[in-house]
Amino acid sequence: MNTILKKLAVIYLLMMSQFALADEASLKKAIEAVYPKFKVESVVKTPFAGLYEVFMGGQIIYTDEKLTFLIADGNLVDPKTKKDITGERLEELTKIDFNSLPLDQAIKVVKGNGSRKLVVFSDVDCPFCKRLEQNELSNIDNVTVYTFLYPIEQLHPDAANKSKSIWCASNRVKAWNDWIFSNKLPSTTGNCEVPLERVADLARKIGVTSTPTLFFADGKRMLGAQPHKEIEKYLIAAAKK
Repeated sequence: MNTILKKLAVIYLLMMSQFALADEASLKKAIEAVYPKFKVESVVKTPFAGLYEVFMGGQIIYTDEKLTFLIADGNLVDPKTKKDITGERLEELTKIDFNSLPLDQAIKVVKGNGSRKLVVFSDVDCPFCKRLEQNELSNIDNVTVYTFLYPIEQLHPDAANKSKSIWCASNRVKAWNDWIFSNKLPSTTGNCEVPLERVADLARKIGVTSTPTLFFADGKRMLGAQPHKEIEKYLIAAAKK
């Protein structure tokens, strides 16, 4: 009797392994159909309910047997629409009240008719901030850019002094552009109240932890020196709301 039970157990395990292989093969085929540019190296069922490990494109992603979702780099993705569900949700959760920003504490630069609004938290010694201005914002028109000077002294010890020099210049816009495009600080500046501490408090309040950080009129944020076409897309979307 024990021998028969053992044989049945072996047969059952073989059948289950064949079913598993069939599931993994069909899932591999489905993924490659959705993402034809990537080769699926392996598909393995995990010990967690209904979850499969997929190795493709040099990274591990997770999905279910019907490919109803993907988890890649910690984000939930809809494989049908390619939408980053986690990213979109995070955008909503990190939105701010744009109209509550103290724009009088920012350098105001008007481009074209200035009809659209954009806020940038920028560190004068941040290379990515300069790249944003030189390569991306310079290609965008009809926007008013409000730049909050936000020196991160742990990274750039002299950024606060440079920020004060620019803020207290007789023409802040010119001083800002001279620094960004010519690496030139004002030769003379007056004494004035510089809102660096208030800007730092504001940054902490709304969760700005790096520069550049951008905010659009609909309250959505963008991190880093993103391509101007991407910034333009966000500006257009914000103008519709």
